[in-house]
Amino acid sequence: MTGLLPQLTRRVLTDGGLETDLLFNRGIELPSFASVVLLGHAEGRAALEAYYRPYLELAHRLGTGFILESATWRASPDWAAPLGLTLPELDRLNVAAVELLSRLRAEFMSGLTVISGCVGPRGDGYVPGQRMSVQEAADYHGHQVRVLASAGVDMLSALTMTTVNEAAGIAVAAAAVQLPVAVSFTVETDGRLPSGETLMDAVQAVDAATGGYPSYFMINCAHPDHFAAVLDDAAPWARRIRGVRANASRCSHAELDVMTELDDGDPAELGHLYRQLLERHPHITVLGGCCGTDLRHVTAIAEACASLPGPA
Repeated sequence: MTGLLPQLTRRVLTDGGLETDLLFNRGIELPSFASVVLLGHAEGRAALEAYYRPYLELAHRLGTGFILESATWRASPDWAAPLGLTLPELDRLNVAAVELLSRLRAEFMSGLTVISGCVGPRGDGYVPGQRMSVQEAADYHGHQVRVLASAGVDMLSALTMTTVNEAAGIAVAAAAVQLPVAVSFTVETDGRLPSGETLMDAVQAVDAATGGYPSYFMINCAHPDHFAAVLDDAAPWARRIRGVRANASRCSHAELDVMTELDDGDPAELGHLYRQLLERHPHITVLGGCCGTDLRHVTAIAEACASLPGPA
């Protein structure tokens, strides 16, 4: 893909909760919750293709764009050892994840399909954990960012960010390889980051630290009830948030972390909540899901929002 990212001017879809779908709905084991390991064998690659393909078919049916997010959320250098891999082996899996998406995009021949290199937090997705400076985060994440860039992604997505500095560091690393980046924060049930900042403060701090480099911001891994009330309808910072990948469940991160059964919520209700969000915030253009969601939820979201006017 070349030129302007379609999600900057029109509404697009992305997928649901990759890891929870594979683990709970399809019975596929994911060591350390890392889907990247599936790229290491033919059966795993087939499972990922079977996961992505119906989403592309949905986007084709609805005539909308689609963001193909690589299965590399938990594939930065510190995860190599826990996954029993060397760093070069992990790098090759990162590249294989992008190659798989490139083949799928070529098959569907859509000029509105974007390949995004997914970069997750260095540590736990729910807990701030190791605090880094912006430069330390840029240095750490820069390795995976360069690997994904070399594989040919159109953009990068920093998903489930729990701290300002780590989010800003990934944006700095993206700038170094001249790729657009979306920064997505997760929030607790009170609408604040796990590190305590308000969403407003986090967005403004990343913009201040990076000269406004992120193409846009997102919210993921939280239910709409957890953040809808903190989005100021008119504030400039809120208009920087252009994407939502919500959880199916209203549970807190602490509750989700100990669940042994999936809480998949109500797809129709989630679609209605997305429609309410877009009615208040028509600038939101990226619609997908996170933990507990699957094709049913994204379909309900897409259909619930289909009749709304395009982004303002």
